[in-house]
Amino acid sequence: MREDLDPKDWEIKTDNLGPEYVLQVYAPKLNFRGFLVIDNLNLGVGKGGIRMTPSVTAYEVFRLARAMTFKNALAGLPFGGAKAGIAADPQKMSSEEKKAVIQSFSRMLKPFVPRYYIAGPDVNTGERDMQWFSEANGSWKAATGKPANYCMLVTGHKGEKCGLPHEFGSTGCGVAEAAGLAAEFHGIDIKNATVVIAGFGNVGTFAFKYLSEMGAKVVAVSDARGAVYDKNGLDYDELIKAKEEKGSVAEFKGGARMDRDSIYELDVQILIPAATTDVINEKNVDRVKARIIVEGANIPMREEYEKLLSKRGALIVPDIIANAGGVISSYAEYRGYNPKRMFDTVRERIRKNVRAILTISKRRGIPAREVAMEIALERLHKSKNRSRK
Repeated sequence: MREDLDPKDWEIKTDNLGPEYVLQVYAPKLNFRGFLVIDNLNLGVGKGGIRMTPSVTAYEVFRLARAMTFKNALAGLPFGGAKAGIAADPQKMSSEEKKAVIQSFSRMLKPFVPRYYIAGPDVNTGERDMQWFSEANGSWKAATGKPANYCMLVTGHKGEKCGLPHEFGSTGCGVAEAAGLAAEFHGIDIKNATVVIAGFGNVGTFAFKYLSEMGAKVVAVSDARGAVYDKNGLDYDELIKAKEEKGSVAEFKGGARMDRDSIYELDVQILIPAATTDVINEKNVDRVKARIIVEGANIPMREEYEKLLSKRGALIVPDIIANAGGVISSYAEYRGYNPKRMFDTVRERIRKNVRAILTISKRRGIPAREVAMEIALERLHKSKNRSRK
């Protein structure tokens, strides 16, 4: 183990679910560390995205892999739980440098991919990265979320398509569907409901788009450089334009600029944390006022804070059901679905799962995560028992 690794990188405890494999790799010439955690294979090959941030650790990847174990089980997918991470800063790389890192990581994981793990997009990785990953592995099955024309690029057959990039907006679509149902359960009309979206990447932008189409009023959004607020609602098209032209929503002139972290404290009906992990924590949990929290990001807060907010009356739709649209899209690509069928599948499964879990949660008077965990664990243990017979 390298001496400069933080000890928390190794705080991974095993239990009856896993993890089955924990792999760390290091590329000295390219100066990056990489992690792969395959948590559980009871339901099938491990599935989860690759995130690329300077601070990602093995422990963070393990937490995300465990969330994928439950998420895939709840979505009824033939996938186990896994996740990967690359500790590097993509903002300081050229396109060629990033390609070299992605492909180096792919080659180091080849003994596990695609037999035990199938990659996908996550924070700071997208369709182009999945193409590079698959090319370095030598199998198109190595990753999902590839460009829509990937088959045409590989085979040369004109018009042949097999990729369903997350840039189509599958995760954000699912988050919006989950928010609409949660509002219904909480007695809130989604039309003109006030919404805050923390994080304006792939998930946040499409959640905004689909919620706007439902009639919701998105009053604040944030990204890494700041936040913007307008009590009368922000204009989606103008905000996207400002983000593309000026690099941040904070530069949008159609609203008031505000501190990025203050966005979690706004008094609104629906809060969607769609950025990174642990954004709601011991520092701000007591100031969160939203009636509904729909977890667009993976692990935006620890379970102890979910329980605290639930006791205060907030309805929380946990990440393992709310943001499953991305992995459902991965399954659709795995099965060869076209985009329309993919979106239909995302909407159908998200609505079915959220409705069922919130109904049980309301009837039993317990948080939605407890219900979701009970269902996921039952499916995982049944699958394990069947595999032993």
